[in-house]
Amino acid sequence: MSVALQQPMIHHGAALRVVAQAADLDHLVLPVEIRAIPALQKGAALVQIAAAGVNPSDVKAALGAMPQAVWPRTPGRDYAGTVVDGPAHLVGKSVWGTGGDLGITRDGTHARYLVIAAEHLREVPVGLSLREAGGVGVPFVTAWIGLRDAGGVRPGMVVLVLGSNGKVGQAVTQLAAMASAQVIGVERAARTGRGHAVGPITVVSADAGDVAEQVLALTGGRGADLVYNSVGSSYFETANRVLARGGTQVLIATIERTVRFDILAFYRARHRYVGVDTLALNSGDCGVVLDTLRPAFESGQLKPFAVPEANVFGLAEALSAYRAVLAGTSERIILEPCRD
Repeated sequence: MSVALQQPMIHHGAALRVVAQAADLDHLVLPVEIRAIPALQKGAALVQIAAAGVNPSDVKAALGAMPQAVWPRTPGRDYAGTVVDGPAHLVGKSVWGTGGDLGITRDGTHARYLVIAAEHLREVPVGLSLREAGGVGVPFVTAWIGLRDAGGVRPGMVVLVLGSNGKVGQAVTQLAAMASAQVIGVERAARTGRGHAVGPITVVSADAGDVAEQVLALTGGRGADLVYNSVGSSYFETANRVLARGGTQVLIATIERTVRFDILAFYRARHRYVGVDTLALNSGDCGVVLDTLRPAFESGQLKPFAVPEANVFGLAEALSAYRAVLAGTSERIILEPCRD
């Protein structure tokens, strides 16, 4: 009696494919290719992507701003979806994730399918939709890593968030408020905060006068214990002016690479600087962070970003999504590969 051997599953799926860097978005080509996905190697899983966030780093990498990026590749770092192949105990599970390797040094998430190490997968928190979960990754991981490396947030600390209405800024605000800090946000024109926070947030408008003077007035001249600078060079000196003695400035991005730096003031005030580059973290490293954040999402202390229907795009519309992100949209942009 002969027994028929089960054939390996072969999947075909659409994926964005960047072949070479472009000088700007007007010259960026994002073709959608139909690609065959070979049978999985041992220890790997196949995720059908339901939602994938579009981050500034995804767009900048496509434009050649990330020297470590390989060509060609499928971009995209964040995802949420369903395991459709791999270890039996994972098949059918709803999973979410992100990684500095995804879409940069290997094929990423702006595709219908993602092959990933099974041990890197994490289940979506109870209560989050796949669309919501697909937009959490980079902003919340970046926020959490920066706060952790700065020594953490304790009740009563003053945390100043520069660029507080951006995605990372909103995530920092949520995390700091959850830790019972006094949170002050800074925006160019806004006087109110965006998004969720479990505690009160004071927003300072740069258009209303000198930011440092406003922050010092709010803190009785003491300043901020921790400044999370999500903008970079344009706020660097302001951040230094408002840092309390022994305070820390976290930097995750910049506009100009060179800034003025007063060494004497730095060491006499016992300041510290923390740099965060989540491209150094693979999807397994980020999975550990998501494990830490999961209970707060399930309890409602942390909430995902709102995703308006107008901000959801299919792969064929990806260039429009990339343009919106590079233009600095205030809302989260999501790709849903199965829309095509």
